[in-house]
Amino acid sequence: MAADAYKEIGYGDREIGFGRHPAVVVVDFQRAFTDRDMEFGNCDLVHRAVENTRRVLEAARRANVPVANCYTAYHSERDMPHWKIGPVHDSFYYGDPCTEIEPTTSDPDHDFIFCKTGPSIFFNTPCTTLLAKNGVDTTIITGCMTSGCIRASIIDSFSHGYRTMVPEDCVGDAEEGPHRDNLRDVGRRYADIIDSQAAIDYLEEYRKSNT
Repeated sequence: MAADAYKEIGYGDREIGFGRHPAVVVVDFQRAFTDRDMEFGNCDLVHRAVENTRRVLEAARRANVPVANCYTAYHSERDMPHWKIGPVHDSFYYGDPCTEIEPTTSDPDHDFIFCKTGPSIFFNTPCTTLLAKNGVDTTIITGCMTSGCIRASIIDSFSHGYRTMVPEDCVGDAEEGPHRDNLRDVGRRYADIIDSQAAIDYLEEYRKSNT
């Protein structure tokens, strides 16, 4: 096995660990990615992530943990960034079915549901206000796509000073390779890569300690 040059020079040499006040962040689980009849909807890793995120969210809501849940949509080409992705230009507009939030991973009675326009859930959105109001120090990041909006959200979470936890089986991409490569890379630098059960166990302990 080839030596890991990053590890040899000190990358990934410590864990971040959970803090005391978590929130779950759900990025772009909308019909564009979760409905198999949509152009992006046949990514098996995303469907796996939806099911595992649903379980994490059930634990989060039982514990009364904040949930920031976003979708992507635009009014017109004028307010859209210069995406290089055809279907975004074709259909990611308010009112199009592709922008509808995934019902199995959203709860309007609990979640803060809002629209984002860039890759990161934090960029020019009310997300940081929600987290600050609730004293959040730990984000559990879920959603899609791992190599795009998830990676951007991880970096912004890190940059805002949150303990950033990413359950590998709660994020998805179109291909296994970019999914694994990006998680390995952010795991060296910005986040702890865990699994859904670790997140659920932490949320259950949080609930018990706050009741």
